[in-house]
Amino acid sequence: MNTLPPFKTAGRLILASASPRRKALLQQLGLKFEVMEARIEEKPRPKENPKDFVLRAASDKTGVVSAGNIEAWVLGADTVVVWNNIILGKPRDAGHAAQILQSLSGRSHQVHTGFCLQNEKKGVSVRKVVSTEVTLSHFSGKIAAAYVATGEPLDKAGAYGIQGCGGFLVEKINGSYSNVVGLPLAEVVEELQRYKVIIPVSK
Repeated sequence: MNTLPPFKTAGRLILASASPRRKALLQQLGLKFEVMEARIEEKPRPKENPKDFVLRAASDKTGVVSAGNIEAWVLGADTVVVWNNIILGKPRDAGHAAQILQSLSGRSHQVHTGFCLQNEKKGVSVRKVVSTEVTLSHFSGKIAAAYVATGEPLDKAGAYGIQGCGGFLVEKINGSYSNVVGLPLAEVVEELQRYKVIIPVSK
């Protein structure tokens, strides 16, 4: 059975991110958009808290792309995994991935995504942070090693992918699931509709 997508794009939309997961989340809504990677230094400043960092990084990505596409709607985002107020980046290697996973076993951590929607010509700039609490189950070192051996954790912040086979490690989440994947869809869609960048598809 062929199904209609829920939305269609009514204006030129650019995703200022090379993330395949963000791209897939927007595509499943039926949106048409361009992808332009914005290369910025994604590094927290001294004493910058994680929420401020992701919001700044998202805004910087959006601003770089908007500067050369002033009539387009540009969406940028940045996501961090935080445990004990420490930002957990992508693991350096398999051993580091296993170490990260063991530190998260049986504990809760936070995932923060900052996103920015901007149209330079219209003078619109929306900046928001969405947070989700994720609790992983208790698992053994053998389980962590088996998961690391799949290769999936090696390019994931926090060393797991909730949308992949790593989902079996997740006991519960409090907040947006898509936010953990990389883009809080409810909040992003709300803003895209507010400015009529996308509109619902009707028969």
